[in-house]
Amino acid sequence: MDRTSASEPSPPRTASSLRTVAVIGLGTMGTGIAEVLALSGRDVIGVDISDAAALRAGAALEAATARAVERGRITEADRRAALARFRTARDLSAAADTDLVIEVVPEDYDLKHEVFTALDAVVRPEAILATGTNALSVTRLAADSARPERVLGLHFFNPAPAMKLVEVVSSVLTAPDAVGAVTALAHELGKETVAVGDRPGFVADGLLFGYLNQAAAMYEARYATREDIDAAMRLGCGLPMGPLALLDLIGIDTARTVLEAMYAASHDRLHAPAPVLGQLAAAGLTGRKAGRGFYTYRAPGSAAVVEDARTPRPAEEGAGVREVRSVGVAGSGTMASGIAEVFAKAGYRVVLAARSPEKAEAAKARIARSLARSVDKGRLTAAQRDAALAAVTPSGTLDAFAEVDLAVEAVAEDLDVKRQLFATLDKVCRPGAVLATTTSSLPVVACARATSRPQDVVGMHFFNPAPAMKLVEVVRTVLTADEVHATVRAVCGRIGKHAVDCGDRAGFIVNALLFPYLNNAVKMVQEHYASLDEIDAAMKLGGGYPMGPFELLDVVGLDVSLAIERVLHREFRDPGLAPAPLLEHLVAAGCLGRKTGRGFREYAKS
Repeated sequence: MDRTSASEPSPPRTASSLRTVAVIGLGTMGTGIAEVLALSGRDVIGVDISDAAALRAGAALEAATARAVERGRITEADRRAALARFRTARDLSAAADTDLVIEVVPEDYDLKHEVFTALDAVVRPEAILATGTNALSVTRLAADSARPERVLGLHFFNPAPAMKLVEVVSSVLTAPDAVGAVTALAHELGKETVAVGDRPGFVADGLLFGYLNQAAAMYEARYATREDIDAAMRLGCGLPMGPLALLDLIGIDTARTVLEAMYAASHDRLHAPAPVLGQLAAAGLTGRKAGRGFYTYRAPGSAAVVEDARTPRPAEEGAGVREVRSVGVAGSGTMASGIAEVFAKAGYRVVLAARSPEKAEAAKARIARSLARSVDKGRLTAAQRDAALAAVTPSGTLDAFAEVDLAVEAVAEDLDVKRQLFATLDKVCRPGAVLATTTSSLPVVACARATSRPQDVVGMHFFNPAPAMKLVEVVRTVLTADEVHATVRAVCGRIGKHAVDCGDRAGFIVNALLFPYLNNAVKMVQEHYASLDEIDAAMKLGGGYPMGPFELLDVVGLDVSLAIERVLHREFRDPGLAPAPLLEHLVAAGCLGRKTGRGFREYAKS
């Protein structure tokens, strides 16, 4: 079958031939797309049935271009020209002579179908029709169109002027020249493109919305507060926004629609919308646009969060807190030395205990090198470096912990090893000392039960590198005393860390949300839906992630990642959490990431 037309072939299209563009729907996304197109020299017709929406779009374009002039990005002449190229209309007939139509009406199939059916009777045969959907079937919209070969997906990310990614979505019916034309256009607009097939969520949202859904479920289960979940993912993963704040920005009703479409396609329970999303949407609490969602905002559309009944109240300073002047750190690896450095810089006396005096001295030497780099970068003075280094006493035995007020374990992630160490700490440390484990995936209560004082045991999950990362997950077991929990939170404040509270279950906050997302990225490659490079680019450019999932997996170590995913699967018994076979095969082959020179990618030997 000829894809180009049922009658006569359309001539090949190029980006330069797409001079006049209609944008259907002038919400936030439509207005942003119109701005990008107008500034690129295209004539833009914004179509919306709402006069108010059209007025808002015009005002937004004027304000955005004025800011661009103030910041020196465009000239005043450029601004006037762009404004002159933009006009609005209420009727789809205004799109009659356009080269490209981009539909960005709400995520409702019947509404989009109505728009595409109406466009069939209006636009020229060679015009390209693009849907901005991120959840609905492009193929279904194309099949219902009179010109399915001219229909494709063009998924911009919000805010469209700032976000660099555009996903170009082809159905089995889409003509290659249409794909080529809009891809070239996106590049002319200064965007990076990822070409993907038609499935709900595509690449970026396909990974992002599963993660957002799990965060909503975590909040609904009262495992952690909304503030702690969001802070954990921002500080622990370097994300620009926490997941619940992002859901409010996207729109809780929109997120639920995307997840419903994803679940219908995948039947993966991780995509089944968390009930809280349906409850909030039904109540009209759809996020920023409504003035309330997971958070409460100053006004509808405002980004300013205000206090409400769920806002945590600060604890009374010093209430029920044990005095901590000296700290013992057990271990000699990178994490142990990093944690010891953090406490020493904060003015604590630190005992750094390893399995031998030589290992302890080597760990202190690592601290010395790290402190020297901080001096070179102007972060510390020489006097501060010398004071911190002098505060660290290396030891080849845990007996040196006899008088410490807080003992922090940072040894291998092996439960038997940790239990043996806690049994020793129980004998060595004085009564009243707080005993903390830095485990990232093992049960804290198992370490506590290895002692005769489980009420004194708590989790303090630092992130690597400990001197740089601001987050500490404070993990409270069912046996941890209130005073111990308060003490550790107070210590976190004194060492300049942001503490988040969570219960004693696999993954805590960060790993429980991060590793299913990484696992789903592996499944996407395994299913040949997208390449490593496309997925990494999509998450960095479309999601604002500092690293793509495969870059991160290779840094963390595929063996470490597999171990965490197995723990999560074992704890939650969810089939969707089962480690991707491709990850298991790479680990079995010894391809563990950067540390072995090969993981998902190959690395030059240093």
